[in-house]
Amino acid sequence: MNVIENRGGGVDRRVLAEAVEALREGKIVLYPTDTLYALGCNALDARAIERLCRIKGLNPDKNTLSIVCSDLSQAAEYARIDNKAFRLLKHYLPGAFTFILPASTTLPKVFKGRKCVGVRIPDCEFARALAEELGNPVLTTSADAEDEDELRSAESLALLYQGQSDIVLAVDNGEGSATPSTVVDVTDSSAPEIVREGAGIFED
Repeated sequence: MNVIENRGGGVDRRVLAEAVEALREGKIVLYPTDTLYALGCNALDARAIERLCRIKGLNPDKNTLSIVCSDLSQAAEYARIDNKAFRLLKHYLPGAFTFILPASTTLPKVFKGRKCVGVRIPDCEFARALAEELGNPVLTTSADAEDEDELRSAESLALLYQGQSDIVLAVDNGEGSATPSTVVDVTDSSAPEIVREGAGIFED
């Protein structure tokens, strides 16, 4: 696995181009967010999604899949966002939240089992640029490690996943967080429900 540095909190266009090329080829990349480092693939590539789910042990029929979007406009193409949900998302995003919303029909069939999708717009410029440059969302799932220090390090995570041939690239953005995003279910936008407390502070 190739580890490339994107330091300084911004977007190194060379690093971004290499990551986007990998996604377009159906590969999986390790990349930074505003919370944990994440594994991501092209959210419109069904085969890449299947490979990523297999690596993480996810069952799309039981686990809600999440996507990283560049902004609310892109999110609205892949999730159904009513007026109340839109106001909520606009208030909290970009930020350390995953909002569960009804999925639109533009997502691959793998999403149809649960009929909902987690939407992330991280407060991380590189993560948002990844979805913007790709032209569609990135399917995302947090990288796993037993040790908190490993969770924070792209190099350590790259070593843990080095046996996975589908993960071809790790983007090192410096020390990450060991706290996941806060998950809020807004499938009923009139009654938001916190599913998981995390880095984001939700006050409805």
